[in-house]
Amino acid sequence: MDYHGFKSAINRFLLRYAGWDRRPVFFDIDAVCPELRELERAYPSIRAEADALLDQRVSMPRYHDVNPPAKEISGSTQGNWNVFMLELLGHRPERNRARCTATCAALRRVPGVLQAFFSVLEPGKSVPLHDGPYIGYLRYHLGVRVPKEDPPLIRVNGREYVWKEGEGVLFDDSWPHEVVNRSREPRVVLIVDLPRPLPLVPRLVNNLVLWGVMAPSYAKKVIGSANAYSGDLL
Repeated sequence: MDYHGFKSAINRFLLRYAGWDRRPVFFDIDAVCPELRELERAYPSIRAEADALLDQRVSMPRYHDVNPPAKEISGSTQGNWNVFMLELLGHRPERNRARCTATCAALRRVPGVLQAFFSVLEPGKSVPLHDGPYIGYLRYHLGVRVPKEDPPLIRVNGREYVWKEGEGVLFDDSWPHEVVNRSREPRVVLIVDLPRPLPLVPRLVNNLVLWGVMAPSYAKKVIGSANAYSGDLL
């Protein structure tokens, strides 16, 4: 069985416990991981660090520069979707983290972080409908910098959410989702992935896939690509 066949089989297995097509779209943060509220409390410091990255024009790769299979998503609409990686499955680009010490300190107060990065959309950059490739995680967004005029929104399985600065949202990105963005300013969110809550046996399988399969291969390549940009100025 090739990697894609393996991942598809694991997804089907985990879906039994996630609820198949009845699984939730949005999740209650306080029920799943109340420690995520630490990021909202740290919002002023997180915002200051994100603003500094933009003001200093720190080099950020496009999403598909660090994750080539995402080019169909990231590169299919006008404008750039840039990312500033902070963590992925135990791999941490230290030069990036040195620029975002307050953000990283807040992330350390959240248990189980799988991935964390700033996601920056250029003015008018939308992201077409797609779904996340793996069932084993949930995705959190903290609104960091959101245009006030015609603010962009994310639509997940037909349900819309408009980002708000300093507010978090937790959702299942294995559902089809898209970003609609007509704003004239950059949109910045902090993205954090956490393990999906599962019973013991599927949780162990999920951990094996994340840390035994994805961490030494996929994550190492992504962070290696991110390191090529780390700390550079445009």
